[in-house]
Amino acid sequence: MSIELVEFTPVHTTSKLVELDGEPVLQVIKSEKIMEFDENTYCKVKDTSFHNGVIEVKVLSRLLPDAPDFARGFIGIAFRISQDDSSFESFYIRPTNGRVADPIRKNRGTQYFSYPNYTFEYFRDRGMTDFESPADIGLDEWITIKAVIRDQRATFYVNGGDRPTLVVDHLLLGAEARGSIGLFVDVGTQGFFKELKITSYD
Repeated sequence: MSIELVEFTPVHTTSKLVELDGEPVLQVIKSEKIMEFDENTYCKVKDTSFHNGVIEVKVLSRLLPDAPDFARGFIGIAFRISQDDSSFESFYIRPTNGRVADPIRKNRGTQYFSYPNYTFEYFRDRGMTDFESPADIGLDEWITIKAVIRDQRATFYVNGGDRPTLVVDHLLLGAEARGSIGLFVDVGTQGFFKELKITSYD
């Protein structure tokens, strides 16, 4: 669906419709008041209650002029967002990690996390690498991301690949979680979104 036809509620972000390459897109930037990573920083689609299905959107990430050195162009989707924004699941990408030589950083091209308890920092501190994977991506280019969610399993695809980039067999909020869908950004990112597609199975 055209992004300008979707109603959003910004949560710890600012957002506006802008024109990029001659077409309307949604620009989303994280609030400067939220200093932590992997927080509830997204534009939430109004009047959605998503459980199982497919979420697909095209994203483009640029670094803000004042982005810190550790900024990676974080951009992605949130799903099964609770009504009060106190919990959700997310897949996002780190475009600056996509084509680097460092194998450790390259393996961190994509990320799954579950808010509030299971952030990337939680996984890193415990040496858990099952929730991240490499992807051939970069800044300032349109990247298609897609999540297929069914009960407690989710598969994440980048740029239309036949094989999932990341598979999560045990979504950490559980099989029954349900809620809204959001367009997610994190620190240092000027994020752009277009062509959002949501298909619900139930």
